[in-house]
Formats: sequence, structure tokens, C-alpha cells
Amino acid sequence: MAENLLIVESPSKAKTLQKYLGKDFQILASYGHVRGLVRKDGSVDTEHDYKMKYQVIDKNKKHVDAICDAVKVANNVYLASDPDREGEAISWHILEILKGKKLLDKDKTFKRVVFHEITESAVLNAVANPRDIDNNLVNAQQARSALDYLVGFNLSPLLWRKVRSGLSAGRVQSPALRLICEREIEIRAFTSQEYWTVHLDSHKGRQKFGARLIEWQGKKLEQFDIPTEAAQADILKALNGAEARVGKVEKKKKSRSPAAPFTTSTLQQEGVRKLGMTTDRVMRTAQQLYEGINLGGETVGLITYMRTDSVALSNDALADIRGYIGDHFDKEYLPNAPVVYKNKSKNAQEAHEAVRPTSIARTPDSVKAFLSADQFKLYQMIWKRTLSCQMSPAKFDTVSVDIQVGPQAVFRASGQTLVFPGFIAVYQEDADDVEDDEDEARLPPLEEGEALPVDKLSGEQHFTQPPPRYSEASLVKALEEFGIGRPSTYASIIKTLKDREYVDLDKKRFIPTDTGEVVNKFLTDHFTQYVDYNFTAKLEDQLDEISNGSREWIPVMDEFWHKFHDVVVEKQGLSRKEVTQEELEEDCPKCGNKLAIRLGKRGRFIGCTTYPECDYTRNLNEDADTAPTEPEVVPDRACPECASPLHIKTGRYGKFIGCSAYPKCKHIEPLEPPKDTGVECPTCHKGTLREKKSRYGKLFYSCSTYPKCNYATWDPPIAEACPQCKWPVLTIKTTKRRGVEKKCPQKECGWSEVIEPPPPKE
Repeated sequence: MAENLLIVESPSKAKTLQKYLGKDFQILASYGHVRGLVRKDGSVDTEHDYKMKYQVIDKNKKHVDAICDAVKVANNVYLASDPDREGEAISWHILEILKGKKLLDKDKTFKRVVFHEITESAVLNAVANPRDIDNNLVNAQQARSALDYLVGFNLSPLLWRKVRSGLSAGRVQSPALRLICEREIEIRAFTSQEYWTVHLDSHKGRQKFGARLIEWQGKKLEQFDIPTEAAQADILKALNGAEARVGKVEKKKKSRSPAAPFTTSTLQQEGVRKLGMTTDRVMRTAQQLYEGINLGGETVGLITYMRTDSVALSNDALADIRGYIGDHFDKEYLPNAPVVYKNKSKNAQEAHEAVRPTSIARTPDSVKAFLSADQFKLYQMIWKRTLSCQMSPAKFDTVSVDIQVGPQAVFRASGQTLVFPGFIAVYQEDADDVEDDEDEARLPPLEEGEALPVDKLSGEQHFTQPPPRYSEASLVKALEEFGIGRPSTYASIIKTLKDREYVDLDKKRFIPTDTGEVVNKFLTDHFTQYVDYNFTAKLEDQLDEISNGSREWIPVMDEFWHKFHDVVVEKQGLSRKEVTQEELEEDCPKCGNKLAIRLGKRGRFIGCTTYPECDYTRNLNEDADTAPTEPEVVPDRACPECASPLHIKTGRYGKFIGCSAYPKCKHIEPLEPPKDTGVECPTCHKGTLREKKSRYGKLFYSCSTYPKCNYATWDPPIAEACPQCKWPVLTIKTTKRRGVEKKCPQKECGWSEVIEPPPPKE
């Protein structure tokens, strides 16, 4: 066994590090977190300085045991978990486990090493300059973990009792859900407003161009100054036959600077916009690039650590990038001095770097053969963004021309021409929800006083649009702007909202589900402070202050917990009806009592407040005038279980027959009786196999005695025994490759016989 032991988080790093450090080192992985809070109430002792009860994570016990065994024989132990709060906490937890097993021998050295890229120089430098555990970072992670635990273990059970079991609330996920719900409320409340614009089409030589009316009868036009079709028709009528002449021509030079290198947040946003990935997929792919890729026998970390809020680049990286630009581009593309970017985040850790390639000389094309499609696309984007950030600004010639049409109207035509591409030759940042820029058009050379032909005058109708729903990229941007969470947690926040079914995705945009809206309303009504954006951001700032040593963590916990606990206790007395029902100013058409918006298993609906005495319901978006007041009765039939009338009802998967005495009697049956194949069930021999449809519309065949017998098959059955295993039923299967064949449905048998070959290929 080697006398030096280095412990990392991920096993995929081990081979690369072994190559850099040699035989004197043994490399072991913790496989992520080694300990977690005991998942039961009381694991954070609020009466005794928030002391926490930890246990080794079951799936990592064998890895912890391997680390303990290796520590026994090692002289020097280096803790090389990831360079962030979570990584610092993992190293601390490993030391705590070793302490509990009395393995912290005074004769042994235990040190923390940190590297932000997996390159030989970075790793050797880190091992040569170890440090002690940073307790400030550990305390910040402890505080975050305790806060999340206390919120989750106090709010989630409250949601189970007041709304529905299986729900959860989180310190950070709840404000994120509020963002999505409030945007949906804005969209619903939005009233579209009509307005018109007036346009001039003209040309010079062969070049056509357009202009927009900006001034009418001496007044600058605002958005709604032409509100109707009649108003624009009056303007067009007044301009009929008027001459057009060039008025003021204004020429300017404009430049556009490159975007800063990637932080975690901007990497996720661009990965969503440019590559169509999810934030979770971006981070998983970036982790693979960071930990190392096998490049033809040599495993190399391709990018620096991907969890960072810094836009700084090291001096070595700057020299590397500028050298590459000087070798591969004309001298105009290289600025006189390195471009320095300032961090927007006040708590950004300057010791960290932006996300960048570990070597700019390692071009995307040179490593493409060794990367998956996702890895290549993401590496190429990081490489291009990093290279472009040190290139010269792009330069444009812009021109703005005012065109006088008659004495009353001024139209404006704008355009710009790219004179020098600069950084755009390599990379250009995408944006969310931005319309095409009209100024990109090119204009012919025009001189003041020059007469122009009026090819066409026309009006164009517009309607104001509601604010767009959040995409993953715009939600990440909003979370960052509001200070909700930290960039390294954005992907997990979004994943939690999806997994809990609080949100759906429609055309890659977030829509809150009915459950999500009820949960959000409960939290905003009763825990207002704790889903407040400013409160959440302030708490994140306090965690950052704990991590840099300017604030103690126990007072932060005290300030939060005592107020929060009082609110939780106060809200225990709420009834489920208060939380899940919203009474309407509308009377039930069946019994005259009030209606309410209610939450059921399949979402929100409108129902009578006196349920179950009155069973009137209708869909939430169904108009009261068109809603049926009386259920449709099945003629000449009664419930076979309780003799009550049968009703035709509409459920999640369409219409069905149900007992009118529901919920006392829960008898249901399909509206159309299933087709009977006449084939005896091969399992119970009491029923026959019937053709049915799944909830997704796919046909299958199951026993008529279900649920007593649950035999089912996807393929049509025939009453023939298998010649090989004697199973009493065969099935008919049709495929493009084999045509129509008889098959034994017993997997262990596998007998089949083609009865009709596939048609010949043309």
C-alpha cells in the first residue's frame, strides 16, 4: 500500500490523477457525499446549537470502509474533494468518520488539497501546497443543510395533511415555484390591446428597403397612437399621392464587445438556448468534461471546474488564449491588452476561475472523435466562448434616415453593416425572448434632399403580447437576478419542480400544474415571508458571509428558526378545506349553495361546497351556462352492486359509466363493453380474454374476471396450444421484418412460426 492517500469524490478522476502522482499515491473515491442527515424528525437539534445527527449513506458504506482501511496504512492523507462548499463539507465528514473510528493518528498528516482543473501542473501544485479544512466553508454548508432540513421537515408534513400526501416544500424550490405561478397569473390577467403601425416601401436602384412612420402631424408617435384600422386608414388616405424625400441622414460607428467567459449560470442558460439541453443535462455533461475524457489512451480533464460564479481567467490562461489568437487570426483580432471582466456577484470567489478549456490549443475538432455528441457540443461552446472573450469588439456602421412624406409624415429607416467581425467570427451569445432586430437591414447610400419613389404605403395590425412563460434558460436567469439559490443548485431546483409534478413543460416553457398552484397559494398566503424573493436572497447572502468568515452561523439559524417555527405552529389549525378550496361568488345550479374551486386527484375543478350531499361538478374552464346541471342517466339499467341509477360520467381518460351513489358505491364500467375474443383465459380458466384500451389508447387483451385474475397480453390471442411447451394460448404478432407470425407468449419458451411473410422490398 502507498504511504500517500488522496481521496477524491469521483472515481472517474482516479486514473488521471494516478498518472500525474505516480506509484507513491493511492487514489480512492468517496463517490460523492459520505454522510447525510438522519431522515427523521429531530436530526437537527434546535435546542442545542443545531447539533446534527449524521449517518453514513448506505450506498457508500463500502467506499467509506475502503477509505478507512487505506488510512490505517497511509502516512499522509490528502482530501481532494471538489473545490466548493459541498466539497469542503465532504472532506470534513470524512475526517469526522475517521475521528469516530479513532484513526486520526497524530503521526499521520491530514490535509486538504484543491485544484480547479485536472491537469498535471494544477494537481501537482495543489498537492505541494496543501491546507487545513476551511471551517467557514463547512459552517456555511452545515447552515444550508440545516435550513433545508428544517423547512422540509416542517412544511412538507403540513402540506401532506392540508393538501395531499407526497408533496414537499423547500427553502429554495418554493420561491422558484412562486416565480412560475406569478408569471402564469400575469398571463391570465393580461388583456391584449390592438395597435397599428404604418410602413413605407421604397427602393434605390435595385435595392429595396422599408421605413416606419415615427411622426405624424408634428407629433412623435407612441405605441398606441394608431389604435384602430380606421385610424391607420385615415393616415394612408391623407398620404395618398404625397411625395417622399430624404430628410436627416445620421451615420454612426458602433462596436459590440464579447460576452464574459462562462459561469455556472451562463453556461446553463446558453446550453439550454443554443444546444437545446436541460440544465441538468448541461451540468452532467460538464462534469464529464471536467473529470476527464480518454483521448486515445490518455485521460485528460478538458475544462476547469464547472461550479463557479467567477468570470476571472488566470494569467496563464490569458497568455495561452492570446497566443492562440495571435497565431490563428490577423493582428486586428487581438486587443492590445487582455480583456478583464468584473464579477456581477458580490460574493463571487476570485480564487476560482470561469469555466474554460484547460488548454485552448485543444480545439474541438482535435478531440471530436473521443467525445459523445453532447460532450462535443458543450465543449465546442465553452471553447468558442472562451476564445472570443479575449478578441476585439465587432464594429458596425449604422445609419438612420428620416424620410419626409408630404408635409405631415416622417418615416424612419435604420440599418447597420458589419465592418469588422472581431469576436463574432468565433462566437455570438444567444438571448431569450428577443425579437429580430430591424436595424440589421442594409440601406442603399442616401443623401439629404434626395427624392424617393413611394412603392407602397401600408398599415400593419399588432396586438400586445403577455409576458412569455419561463423557459429553463430564462428561469435560471431570473433565479440569479433575484438571488434565489446559487448557480450550482439551479439544475436540482428545476428537477425537483418537475419530479414533484408542480410544473409541466409546454413547448419548453414552464406551466404550473393545479397541484403546483395550490401549493404555491398555500405558501404565499400562510408563509409569505419564506417565499419572499428578498428574504430568500438575503439568506443566501448570509450563507455567503458565513463562508467567508464575516458572519457566525448559529445566530443566522436562530434568527430564522424561532420565527419560522412560530408560524408553523400557528398554521397547524388550518383545515384542508381552507387550503384547497377557493369559494366563488356563484351559486350551485343544483342545490343553491355556494360553489368553490376544489382540488381533486386529477387537478382543480368547480364543485358544490356541500359535497357529498350535492355532487354537482364542472371543469374549471367550462362556462356555467353550458355546463350540464344534471348527469346523463343510463336507461333501463341499475348498479349491479347497490341498485342505484347508473350515470354516464367524464373522467381523465374519457367517458365511462359510474354509480350515482359515488363515493359510497364505487362501481364503474366502460361506456362501450369490451370486445370478447372467446379465447379462454390460460391462467384461471374461468374468464375469457377481452380486447381493451390502455389509458394511452393502445389495445391489449386481459381476462374478463379482472381484478381477480390479472393475466394480460399485448398481442391478439388465438385458442391454439403451443406445439413446444403446450401453453393453451398463442398470440398473433405482425412486424415489418418477419411479417405475421404465431408466437408463444411464454418468454421462456420462445416458439414462433411465420404464417405470412413480409411484403418484398421495392
